[in-house]
Amino acid sequence: MSQATIDADERPESLGVGADHPDYLRADSGLRSWLLTKDHKRIALMFYVGVILFLGLGGVFALVLRTELLTPEQTFIDANTYNQMFTLHGITMVWLFMIPAIPTVFGNFVLPIMLGAKDLAFPRINLASFYVYVLSAIILLGAMLAGGADTGWTFYVPYSTTSPTAVTWMGIGIFVNGISSIMTSVNFIVTTHTLRAKGLSWHRMPLFVWASYATSIIILFATPVLGMSLILIALDHAFGLTLFNPRYGGDPVLFQHLFWFYSHPAVYIMILPAFGVISEVVCSFSHNQPASYRAIAYSSLGIAFIGFFTWGHHMFVAGLSEFDAGVFGALSMFVGIFSAIKVFTWVATLRGGAISFATPMLYFLWFLFLFVFGGMTGVAVATQSLDVHWHDTYFVVAHFHFIMVGGTLTSFLAGAHYWFPKMFGRLYDERVGLLTSVAVFIGFVFTFLPQFLLGNGGMPRRYFTYPERYQWLNVLSTGGAWLLGAGLILALGNLLVALKWGKRAGPNPWGSRSFEWITASPPSKHNFEETPEIERSAYEYTLSEEVARERAKAR
Repeated sequence: MSQATIDADERPESLGVGADHPDYLRADSGLRSWLLTKDHKRIALMFYVGVILFLGLGGVFALVLRTELLTPEQTFIDANTYNQMFTLHGITMVWLFMIPAIPTVFGNFVLPIMLGAKDLAFPRINLASFYVYVLSAIILLGAMLAGGADTGWTFYVPYSTTSPTAVTWMGIGIFVNGISSIMTSVNFIVTTHTLRAKGLSWHRMPLFVWASYATSIIILFATPVLGMSLILIALDHAFGLTLFNPRYGGDPVLFQHLFWFYSHPAVYIMILPAFGVISEVVCSFSHNQPASYRAIAYSSLGIAFIGFFTWGHHMFVAGLSEFDAGVFGALSMFVGIFSAIKVFTWVATLRGGAISFATPMLYFLWFLFLFVFGGMTGVAVATQSLDVHWHDTYFVVAHFHFIMVGGTLTSFLAGAHYWFPKMFGRLYDERVGLLTSVAVFIGFVFTFLPQFLLGNGGMPRRYFTYPERYQWLNVLSTGGAWLLGAGLILALGNLLVALKWGKRAGPNPWGSRSFEWITASPPSKHNFEETPEIERSAYEYTLSEEVARERAKAR
């Protein structure tokens, strides 16, 4: 088979698939061709529909919670329903949206193309991972209809083993969901090792691939621990095995160790793919190479490694020794060094670049603010003396949402807009995109910034009622939540309208040098007309004369 050589002098626009080759959307027709497809791009779109639906469902649960908290006493739902709402919100958002969203949608779609491959290493496993995800969603939705759960998404014992709700089926649903994640991670790891195009060395790969690779390592080693923990809870709840009951020799704190050994690395399962998206966006829209490629790439692996040793900072009030608490706190802060490396490198990448403030770039700025703000509060809660005061208050809720939900959501939206022309061959309305991004950001800040003040003032999380002095902050938070929801609906509407009426996109509307843009938009069924041979990095940008002169002056 002939090869197309991709070097620093070629324009990616010239290497697209010819017009005689139908794109992946039209290569095969009929429902069966979609349901049984082994094309990574079609599988990515099926995941796309799923994660958007569950983002909507989790958002509805959140709006119910926030509306109930408009008043200090009962507003429109009772306490038991409230307990179930915050549990279902957490389960839906964590396992059905935030963990799978970026890897299964954008990872599935662009990672093989970035590597110069025609598909993932195991296409059938990739399709199976989607149906396992669907099965987990069916089990979880069935459990919600059969009584839901009122334990919180952490399933803490001893209550989770005696709750009258459908805890057993919730645990089984999340266990099945973890199998889907493991299948995807194995596929990404093997594909990265074995299917890179000729000439594509590790240090030429796009940074999104590095982030996906590091995430896959965490999923592969941490998820089985979660599966084991939840199966033990399910068995205990179903059969009364008293595995964590101290009266019979059990240890309830042991469950916390098992749960957080997965769930703290799960924080990085959510945010590392977001880092990958952000790295692509900042380079493409500053038209500049990263200030330090290796710093971004290796810090992803550093986070993946150190993240396994930080779970104990969730347990400062669980009876840890002072030494253990100090070690866990120090390691948690150490992760902040790797995160800071990324932030400073992204900011330095802007220097000397030809910055374009398109919608994805605006989401990068929102991500930067939320992640840095949330990260600073993360260093604070990793300090035992502060965490004891803030533990189980709204301060922790605000911290988690700023760094994890805010980071994942803004990067997901950045990727959705950035890769929209690649995935669908259309351009969305840029003015509406900019407007909705501002609405999302303002809504998010007004939702969760008041919660830092609530937590610092002593308001516990998960409470159905509260003293009247906290009402104005809760009203502000609820108003922000509705604005955030409206912004997300408008952003979705803008993209859906563009599917039908958006202007046709060229192969590379952003002028990016990353390898996924060397194909047509949308790509053909097998991605490449010719097998590519890579002779450059993914970030070799040709500077304009004006920018080059400015750089020369700076030197």
